[in-house]
Amino acid sequence: MSDSRVAAIPVQDLGEALVDVRAHGLTVDDRKRDATGAWAHIRQGVLSRLLHAQSLLPDGLRLLFIEGYRPPALQRQYFEEYSKELSRANPGWPPAELRQAASRFVSPPEIAPHSAGAAVDVTLTDHGRELDMGTRVNASPEESDGACYTDAPGLSDRARTNRAALGRALSSAGLINYGTEWWHWSFGDRYWALQTKQPTALYGLIELP
Repeated sequence: MSDSRVAAIPVQDLGEALVDVRAHGLTVDDRKRDATGAWAHIRQGVLSRLLHAQSLLPDGLRLLFIEGYRPPALQRQYFEEYSKELSRANPGWPPAELRQAASRFVSPPEIAPHSAGAAVDVTLTDHGRELDMGTRVNASPEESDGACYTDAPGLSDRARTNRAALGRALSSAGLINYGTEWWHWSFGDRYWALQTKQPTALYGLIELP
């Protein structure tokens, strides 16, 4: 996300409102719940694609929605906290290297897909039981020894199969994955535009009314 080409993508926002996924048939986890309910919101276009992805999964499997919209102020807090954590562990890193490393795991606030309502963190359940994906959702590269990367080596066959099932459904529905986080998928943001060779992003930063 620290790639200058991401920030350079212009935004022509479609103007879609943030919608609450809890009213639309998805299974929603409350581990990221906040007082305003922001975590359960995404743009309408993203919701439509999630619902399509859900319909593509084999019988018994369902998407488990973990987090969607993240207010810009909260995104900035997450970025600063992770940057400080990395700085303590690597006191010799210059600011540019620190920012680049932090951006692997937490998007810089000004371009964050979550703060545009364009990104979702999701996993899979099988008849209500959360599946083995190799790491927990939101495991950092340091905590997981790199296993949070979508195509990380050394995963069990079960975890790799489960990640593949998740990826097939979401990719077929038009979302793209951020490769350092197997659970992070987005549509319409700047990173999506760069990866899909679109001239503009469809969604920019937004505040929850």
